[in-house]
Amino acid sequence: MSDFKDTQRTGFGSVPRAGGDLAGVTYDEGLRKHMLSIYNYMASGVLLTGIVAILFVNSPLFEMAFQIVQTPAGVGLQATMLGWIIKLSPLAVMLFWWFGASKASQPVLQFFFWTFAVLFGLSMSTILILYTGESVAAAFFSTAAAFAGLSLWGYTTKKDISGWGSFLLMGVIGLIVAMLLNAFVFQSGVMGMVISVLGVLIFAGLTAYDTQRLKNEYQYVRGTEMAGRAIIFGALNLYLDFINMFIFILQLLGNRE
Repeated sequence: MSDFKDTQRTGFGSVPRAGGDLAGVTYDEGLRKHMLSIYNYMASGVLLTGIVAILFVNSPLFEMAFQIVQTPAGVGLQATMLGWIIKLSPLAVMLFWWFGASKASQPVLQFFFWTFAVLFGLSMSTILILYTGESVAAAFFSTAAAFAGLSLWGYTTKKDISGWGSFLLMGVIGLIVAMLLNAFVFQSGVMGMVISVLGVLIFAGLTAYDTQRLKNEYQYVRGTEMAGRAIIFGALNLYLDFINMFIFILQLLGNRE
């Protein structure tokens, strides 16, 4: 994650008026269009993920990938070979984003964005079995409300929060390590709850941080061939913020079947 400091701005929606008020108005209109494109991509990705999850969990293929079992904690799932492929498939696409996306064209980025949304939908279909429908719906709408508020704050605040980036990135790394340790070593319900709380806080911070970063980034990409690619990269960042915050809120507050 890169930090962009828009030091020339004097406030929200204002830019150097060297070319007169018209230049400022044009910049503001371009920024709104740029950010709206990012949100449209992100929201479409979330919608596609949800649709795929619902369709897959109600298809015969789901039973080939995951077997429903009863555990002391309630309903559980055992993944078959197909199930593990489905669960790990989003990671394969993320490897592309980490190592190959910088040189990819806009159409290729679009293809991998939609592919990632589909694969994540297949992977996330398991939550529709593990948690009640009311819990999933409540977690989704809670996430949507929190995301909207945090993103709006990140867009409108005059406070420079670019310094949050390194701390939040370290938080994500620590969160992953803690999740692996709890899954394979401690298997503690209390630790799981702490991880969920930290996950919500970290991705809430990332939502505000990424929004401000993408807003400030616009001045560097506008009018260039990078603008279209920046929209897709930005949409993926916000998509991941939303999905991860939703998962941690569901784990924290959801009722299991």
